[in-house]
Amino acid sequence: MTTRTRLLDPAVGRALSAVSAAAKKGLGDPALAELVVIRASQLNHCAFCLDMHLALAREYGVSERQLDLLAAWEEAEDVFDERERAALALTEAVTVLTDGFVPDEVYERAARHFDETRLAHLIGLVVAINNWNRVMVSRRIPTGGYTP
Repeated sequence: MTTRTRLLDPAVGRALSAVSAAAKKGLGDPALAELVVIRASQLNHCAFCLDMHLALAREYGVSERQLDLLAAWEEAEDVFDERERAALALTEAVTVLTDGFVPDEVYERAARHFDETRLAHLIGLVVAINNWNRVMVSRRIPTGGYTP
C-alpha cells in the first residue's frame, strides 16, 4: 500500500475544515456530532478519521458503550436515544446513496428531532465527513496522525 502524502491543495483543505467546523458548531451537540462522523467513517472504512474522531468522542464524554455498539446502533435500542437514532439513520442515508436519494421517512424522522437550522447543520456535517473520508481513503493516510 502506498501512502500519498499530499492531501489537498491548502485552500481546499481550509475550505473543507471551515465547512466541518461550521456544521459542528451549528449542530450544537459535540458528542452527537462525533457519533455522526464516526458512523459515516465506519461506513466509508476510513481508519484515519475513525482514530481521530474516536479520540474526540471520548473527550466529549461519549460513553464507551455507545462507541462499542455504534456499528450496530439499530439493534442497540437501549443505548441510543431517539434523537441520536434519527441522526444516525440520516447519516447512513446520506452516506450510502444506494437508491440515489434520502428516503422521505428517514428525513422526516430527523426533522422531528431537529429544527430546520440544526437539520441543515447535521446534513452539512455528514457531507463534510464524507468528503474528508474520501480524501483520507483515496490518499491512504494511515492512522496515528491525529493527537488530541
